[in-house]
Amino acid sequence: MENIISEAEERMKKAVEALQHEFNTLRTGRASPALFDKIRVEYYGNPTPLNQVATISVPEARLVVIQPWDKSIIGDIEKAIQKSELSVNPNNDGKVIRVSIPPLTEERRKEFVKIAKNMAEQNRVSLRNTRRDANDELKKAEKDGTISEDDLKRAEDDVQKLTDSYVAQVNEQLEEKEKEILDI
Repeated sequence: MENIISEAEERMKKAVEALQHEFNTLRTGRASPALFDKIRVEYYGNPTPLNQVATISVPEARLVVIQPWDKSIIGDIEKAIQKSELSVNPNNDGKVIRVSIPPLTEERRKEFVKIAKNMAEQNRVSLRNTRRDANDELKKAEKDGTISEDDLKRAEDDVQKLTDSYVAQVNEQLEEKEKEILDI
């Protein structure tokens, strides 16, 4: 019984961490290396994450500097950034790429808030699925006679409290991200 609950908690914890990572890739008008996490660059015929072929730094609030370790791929990096959904214009001086992060328009901000809400809802669904799986396993254990009916009820309550706690964390993260996006 304890094993089922701890397994469910571990899955929920990973889901919330994954959401935080997803939120980090959403543009907020501020420069962040995490914005470039999804960008892949053709490197020796393989799509390689940008952070594995270059150093990404943020010297100013609205500027990202990308310094490739291999100068021959600077053009490929520039193209990959232009093709991305970031809607930014990279400037290449032959040694480094500078990406100025423009302030978001009100329309884009609302769009990003909608995307963030969608990400959070998908995460809540994942948490509820984990709760359902844990409850199914507990019911199976009760049916097999491994735990009593009272233990089943207690364990289901524990799983529900766990779910509520992680859903609250998701809501908190969403609230913070909304503030960050709408903050002018």
